[in-house]
Amino acid sequence: MKENQLTLSFSSLAENVGIARMLIASVGAQLDFPINDIEELKVAVSEAVSNAIIHGYHGRSGHVVLMELEIDDDALKITVSDEGCGIPDVVQAMQPAYSTDPERMGLGFVFMQSFMDELHVDSAVDKGTTVSMVKLLNRAASSPSR
Repeated sequence: MKENQLTLSFSSLAENVGIARMLIASVGAQLDFPINDIEELKVAVSEAVSNAIIHGYHGRSGHVVLMELEIDDDALKITVSDEGCGIPDVVQAMQPAYSTDPERMGLGFVFMQSFMDELHVDSAVDKGTTVSMVKLLNRAASSPSR
C-alpha cells in the first residue's frame, strides 16, 4: 500500500541536482531518519540524478529527468529515470571506478549501493535508464550505529 507519493520532473541541468538533494533531505527529515542516513540519501540521489544528466543526456539540456518517491510503512522508494542513451552493460557500469567519462571517478553506483538497502538499474540503449533505490524505514529506526 502506498501511503504517499511525490514526483519531481525537471530539466537536465546540473543545478537541478541540488533541488533533488533538498527534496530528499526534507523527506528524510520528515521520516525521522538520522542525520547520517539523510546525508547518505542525498549522496545516492545526487549520484543517480547526476548520472542521468551527465551520462544519459551527455550533459545536454533540454531533456527531462524524473524522480519519483513512494513512502509506505516499511520503506522509502526512490526512482530516478531518464530517456537518454542508456547503458550498454549495466554490470560493467556498476563496477567500482568504471566510467565512460575519464574525468569521473566512476563511484556513483558504488555509493548508491552502499548507502541504500536495495538498488536496481534497468537500462536499454537509446531508450533510457531507471535507477530504483530503497531505504528501509525500520532500519533507520532500529539501528543503534546509525
